[in-house]
This record gives sequence, structure tokens and C-alpha cells, in this order.
Amino acid sequence: MELRESVPLRAGPGGAPVECPVRWQRSSRARRTSLRIDARSGEVVVTLPLRGSRRQGMALLGNHADWVMERLSALAPAVAFADGAEVPLGGIPHRIRHDPAARAGVFLQDGEIVASGEAAFLARRVGDFLRAEARRRILPLVARYAASLGVRAGAVRLKDTRSRWGSCAPDGTLAFSWRLVLAPEWVMDYVVAHEVAHLRELNHSPRFWAVLRSINPHHEAAQDWLRRHGAGLLRVG
Repeated sequence: MELRESVPLRAGPGGAPVECPVRWQRSSRARRTSLRIDARSGEVVVTLPLRGSRRQGMALLGNHADWVMERLSALAPAVAFADGAEVPLGGIPHRIRHDPAARAGVFLQDGEIVASGEAAFLARRVGDFLRAEARRRILPLVARYAASLGVRAGAVRLKDTRSRWGSCAPDGTLAFSWRLVLAPEWVMDYVVAHEVAHLRELNHSPRFWAVLRSINPHHEAAQDWLRRHGAGLLRVG
């Protein structure tokens, strides 16, 4: 079950009700009713167990209305891939410019992301370009860090995750959010180093952190940047 609707929530005594976007979903794994904020869609997600009721979900929303509205209002504005929109690339703002007469494809030029072709396909083409750019930048970093540690990476996959910037599977497969290409280069560098370090230590033991520190000196600053700005990257596209 998945249902989207607008639900009026009242924050504080005497406050006027405010319409909030809510996505209802039911999960066989849920043991209790829960809620979270989906930063990418800008929705409140209410998860119900199989026998949970809408009434329980509404009660939870009402009891946490202040928290919900505070979190929603703190979200960065959504930025669509559209002509004139400004998106970060490597942490540097780039303006999207639609130029139907430009040479075929999407390319970088003087601080702009220039896209040719029909306007109807602009968003998809810019998204595809950024995913390809993420792969182009991430693969050399994987190779460099793997060589420095004397390990071998498996396949490298690009995903659009909501909570994890990277992961390392037991078989050596590495996965990264393509949205890292939007972050400053040193932040992407840290996430790649973090996941490659797991090829040596597939855990978060003191040995793992020692390995990571040996190849990446700014991991604490990068973690702090992602805590403060990571949710904003989910609002792009």
C-alpha cells in the first residue's frame, strides 16, 4: 500500500492548520507505526505495520506536528533540472542552459551545463550527464585508493540512494550515490576512500578508521559537511 495525500497539521496551541504532504505505506517488517521525513520528495512518510490503522498514523502525526513542520520547513528548496536553474557540480554552482542549436549532447562550458535537443528531454539529459560525470570522477578515485591499499575493487555501481552515500559488499562491489558529484570534490574523495577502505576492513572497527586515516586526512570535515548539507543534495533533480 502506498498513498499520497495532503494532511492538515496544527503546530502549537492555537496555530492554524497547515497542509503537509504525507505518503502512507504499509510494511510487513514494521513492528510499530513510525514516521520520517523524505528529504528528496519533501514528504512525511508514515509507515504502518500490517495491522496498523490510519488512526494510529494520524495520532502519531498530531503528536509530532511541531517536529514534522520544523523539519519540512528546514528542507532546502527543490531544484529541478530546468533551463536557468542553478545546480552544484563539485560544490561549484553551475547554471543549466538549454541551447537547442548547440552541438549534440550535454557539456560543460564557462560555468554552465549546456544541453541541446528538445526542451521536453532536458531534465532527463541533464540527469544522465550528471550520472555519467559522477562515474567519470569516481572510477579514478577508486583505482587510486585501491592501489594505495593493495586491494582490488569489484564492480562499481552508481545509485540514487536516500540515506547512504556509499557501500561496500562482501564480494567487493562498491556502490555510490551519483549525487556525490554535486558535493565538493574533497567530500566525494572522502566517501570513495571510506568505501575502498572497507575492502581492507569490512567493519567500523578501530583498525578500519586507522586505515581510512592513512589515506584520507579530512574524513571528519567531510562527514560534518554531509551531515549539514547532504540533505540538500537530495533536493536536486
